[in-house]
Amino acid sequence: MNELRNLHVPGKPLVLPNVWDADTAQLVVEAGFPVVATSSGALAAALGYGDHQQAPAAEVFAAAARIARAVPVPVTVDAESGYGLAPEELVTALFEAGAQGCNIEDTDHESGLLIPASDQAGRIAKMRAASTELVINARVDVFLHEDPSLTGAIGRAEAYLEAGADCVYPIFLPGEHIQRFLDALSPAPVNLLCLPPKTPGLADLTKSGAARVSLGTGLWRAQQQWLREQLAAMRA
Repeated sequence: MNELRNLHVPGKPLVLPNVWDADTAQLVVEAGFPVVATSSGALAAALGYGDHQQAPAAEVFAAAARIARAVPVPVTVDAESGYGLAPEELVTALFEAGAQGCNIEDTDHESGLLIPASDQAGRIAKMRAASTELVINARVDVFLHEDPSLTGAIGRAEAYLEAGADCVYPIFLPGEHIQRFLDALSPAPVNLLCLPPKTPGLADLTKSGAARVSLGTGLWRAQQQWLREQLAAMRA
């Protein structure tokens, strides 16, 4: 049985404090978390690049491999929109890095637009055909774009699950829509972002029935703020 897949339990979520290097990954494991997940934004920043696929794929997967080597638990990698790799190539790159799972987004970072749902579902189906073991978390980016639609987000999530995704991730799903989204997708696992005050807190997300909760860039942003404060104090 797949250890990572089995940890996705609605109402008892897999909590993922997203990391960006081997050191932060080890801290997450030391704190008792059973899985390590990367944050694309934080990892890209650690490599000297911006988010949204500005970091070269080779550097991202090399960093992911260092993280996977450093910890004894499953690792899931935020693969953004796939870095231009064919679905089969992406699956190979993930496994070569030592990952057991991945996030895959439905935003085209070249155009800045949503990928048509049918095209994204086709990509996910090819990833699933390439591996039955990879745990695919399909991100639904509707609420990052203009004129967001809850119905559209649910439709995309249903298409991705039918294509073979294990979990769907409606990032920045507004709090007032959370229960309706989860009810529409039940019993499929749903990943929700925990980034207060922009989102509800962990207790509320757990109560709603989330199966997976990601902190996104939360830890990295907190570290950045602490460092800025320390550096400013040294210059005072």
